[in-house]
Amino acid sequence: MGDVNMLLDEAIKEAENLNDGEVFLVKELFKGYVWNRIPRKDRLLLGTLFLNYVNKLNGEGIKAIEKTSSNQQRYMKIK
Repeated sequence: MGDVNMLLDEAIKEAENLNDGEVFLVKELFKGYVWNRIPRKDRLLLGTLFLNYVNKLNGEGIKAIEKTSSNQQRYMKIK
């Protein structure tokens, strides 16, 4: 699980680089080849951990919006 926590930290740092109003998926915070190298179970766990992190922010910085048709959570960067 240590690796997933490092990936979570990386995703949080990368999300800080987004502009206000940008909509994104967690996988878009990583380069394609990096995301593809993460085992599926770790990607699912990372998604859950990122959503928990966003929920703890209480709408400050990032908020969870709708899910995609493939059930991926979308987020929006906010002020």
